[in-house]
Amino acid sequence: MTGVHPDNQVPQLQDYNVYTSDPALQREVARGGGQWRDAELVQQGAEYGSADTLQAATDANHYLPELHAFSATGARIDQVQFHPAWHKMMAMARRNGNAGLPFFEPRKGAWSAWAASLYMHCQIESGSSCPTTMTRACVPVLQQNAALWQVLQPLLASTEYDARDIPLADKKSITVGMGMTEKQGGSDLRTNTTRAVPHGEGDWGQEFLLTGHKWFFSAPMCDGHLVLARTDEHGISCFFVPRWRPDGSKNPVHILRLKDKVGDRSNSSSEVEFHDAWGVLVGEEGRGIRTIIGMAAHTRLDCAVSSAGFMRQGFVQALHYARERHAFGKALADQPMMTALLADMALESEAAMLLALDLAARFGSDAELDRAWCRFMTPLAKFWNCKRAVGFMGEAMEVFGGNGYVETVSIGRLFRQAPVNSIWEGSGNVMGLDLLRAVARNPEHMQLILDDLQQTASQDKTVSAQLQGLRDMVQLPPAELERQGRRFTQKLALALQACLMLRHASAEAASAFIASRYDPDWGPVTGITCGTDDAARLLQAAWAD
Repeated sequence: MTGVHPDNQVPQLQDYNVYTSDPALQREVARGGGQWRDAELVQQGAEYGSADTLQAATDANHYLPELHAFSATGARIDQVQFHPAWHKMMAMARRNGNAGLPFFEPRKGAWSAWAASLYMHCQIESGSSCPTTMTRACVPVLQQNAALWQVLQPLLASTEYDARDIPLADKKSITVGMGMTEKQGGSDLRTNTTRAVPHGEGDWGQEFLLTGHKWFFSAPMCDGHLVLARTDEHGISCFFVPRWRPDGSKNPVHILRLKDKVGDRSNSSSEVEFHDAWGVLVGEEGRGIRTIIGMAAHTRLDCAVSSAGFMRQGFVQALHYARERHAFGKALADQPMMTALLADMALESEAAMLLALDLAARFGSDAELDRAWCRFMTPLAKFWNCKRAVGFMGEAMEVFGGNGYVETVSIGRLFRQAPVNSIWEGSGNVMGLDLLRAVARNPEHMQLILDDLQQTASQDKTVSAQLQGLRDMVQLPPAELERQGRRFTQKLALALQACLMLRHASAEAASAFIASRYDPDWGPVTGITCGTDDAARLLQAAWAD
């Protein structure tokens, strides 16, 4: 509904359906084979856009987690207490399959359906996606310990959220976090010093006692964590460290403090010490980094999906506000410069969604092209979507003017949240190096991907020329290609998005995307060009309000 409101103040966007208002998302779910979950996604979309859920998201980020290291009598409890709104969002994510749908309902389209749910959830409250993401991503890692997996599988498969801080044997479901990063190494996990000493053999496999420190210990109230530690004999290894030992006693993982983060405020991130904390080996001893590589691929996919969600919500919020706010005699959305800006944001949002959901649909496939796509495009999608989201959210906030720079609207929370996805699970340079490593090790797979894209790029001479430029770049000496790593990653991301828009967007949107993204003036400032003279038509198609 549009019109002039009292005092020209725009009511909050609420009680709308996040799914049915997004035609491009619905098309992508159908293309990925997820139609069987469409009714469920419609229901989720209504719940995510409801006033009650929006209020819960606000409350979860206003009433922050609190650390209680000791009980009233001085016993070490290391508990983090949350507002009920946090548990509501966690329960919603669990119920909607975000914690494991593709693994526990592995039917055609499950990855597309899962990605759509995560995409919507992160638009509304992203902090709760952190422990949810880690819980899903841990599945292929934990399966490497058959005895442990037999115990944990039903607890991970459950869609019922269980917030109780009790031993695993009494839980209905569990969440799993990560403890990888140490202060001296950051992303360089080979420098980790946390030590693990053998402690015998148990029902869950080889037992160890861990001593050391973790600079970032994600979501400390998870029921267990995957932790990297060094054994004397074989080096860096991966361990499952539960919050409670199998005998029912609390595991001595001492929470030193909660991190005071810029964003991701609803979620607790911590610094901890292990004091002979009990854990069991997962994977081969001394191969810990290789063991958790598969987990990183899944969490990086989530970052790409999540950041696409940020952009979608930023665009929707900006468009809603611009249609309802009036200045100089007409709605902001009807002012030519604003129309062009919003249209450019619509293109950016749709292309980000296609990049993330097309990638998600290929997970779990055994086809050679899909496996190559996942290896190359996961770091690329994380690099590109996460970086683009940061500037994008600044533009979305600016549409609101001063009204966007206050905590009473959600755009500020999205603005603060956006940078974490670029940092978590590897910064931009780490993603670029990972992509270049894949190019060096599997050049034939890079050519396979470029050949596939060429079939689409042949429709447009500009995109075809860009692909030829990429073919030339992969022939550069490794040192020179690394020096141009960011340029190569950006060029590949744009060419990939252009091809995806040609394949799956409307002809008008694809043409506008290509014309704008390959305009010499495109880049530093959003809205310089949106690639079409009829920006209003793009906006009409982008949001079915």
